[in-house]
Amino acid sequence: MPLGQDGPSWKKRTEDIRRIYNFREVLGTGAFSEVVLAEEKATRKLVAIKCITKKALEGKETSIENEIAVLHKIKHPNIVALDDIYESGTHLYLIMQLVSGGELFDRIVEKGFYTERDASALIRQILDAVKYLHDMGIVHRDLKPENLLYYSMDEDSKIMISDFGLSKIEGCGSVMSTACGPPGYVGEAPEVLAQKPYSKAVDCWSIGVIAYILLCGYPPFYDENDAKLFEQILRAEYEFDSPYWDDISDSAKDFIQHLMEKDPSKRFTCEQALQHPWIAGDTALDKNIHQSVSEQIKKNFAKSKWKQAFNATAVVRHMRKLQLGTSQEVPGQTTPSSPSEQLLGGTSN
Repeated sequence: MPLGQDGPSWKKRTEDIRRIYNFREVLGTGAFSEVVLAEEKATRKLVAIKCITKKALEGKETSIENEIAVLHKIKHPNIVALDDIYESGTHLYLIMQLVSGGELFDRIVEKGFYTERDASALIRQILDAVKYLHDMGIVHRDLKPENLLYYSMDEDSKIMISDFGLSKIEGCGSVMSTACGPPGYVGEAPEVLAQKPYSKAVDCWSIGVIAYILLCGYPPFYDENDAKLFEQILRAEYEFDSPYWDDISDSAKDFIQHLMEKDPSKRFTCEQALQHPWIAGDTALDKNIHQSVSEQIKKNFAKSKWKQAFNATAVVRHMRKLQLGTSQEVPGQTTPSSPSEQLLGGTSN
């Protein structure tokens, strides 16, 4: 069994799921799953149901069992929740919290500008959630921009972490040394690319990368040649380039340097990062970051080959249809969806 247990701590429900939920529209598809907007009949609560075909799962059972075991343990306001699990002869159904606010970078591009203090507030939420995971002995291992979603369309919506398909519980199984994430994603820590044993410090590196991008709009490492790109990351060679960083506070740069520290033993933990003045104090500047940040994000990430941003406006449209009673779609009747539509809660590949 996964996680070194004799059996899972969660139980799957075997009732006919369609007696409990009205399946509505397909929100997206993954390698061996699709996510459907659904309404609980008794409460009219809207949820996202991740429908996983057992046949497509053959040989990948451990991966999905791991994701479920991790999700089932987690209850945090900034992490997408797994509410329930159903099983039929052909499918596994994960009842997930509906997150409808869209992806982090999409919101920034729409807004056009924001302040250093806004970025600090975002990173604080991420640090708080990841500290919670680390305190439970869970390493996310795949923190990246498209796994950061807004809970709602509200202006002051909280940020949510999704996709635990690559998570690992420390002390339950082999030493972590497998490279994670899509090839070329620059959020991977040097020790991951070096294929050395690693732990929760990899998440802190990734948070540093996300903070860097939030403040300038482009990644800290870039090269058309993957080998050279990996060398940059292995050496932790990055700059605070002019003019993009000229108006960013020294405190923000210091914060990033402590997280993007090559040596994982010297790298800030989440707890240390939460105590940094840029997060806990008042050193984050409350003036607009130059609007080129939005343009840089659009240039570097909007059409990136690994980006799978969830289309929040599509969910709003689906909800309005539900209210009007005009939506009749069910799994297997997928309407064409844009490449930017993402599975809520992430895909397991």
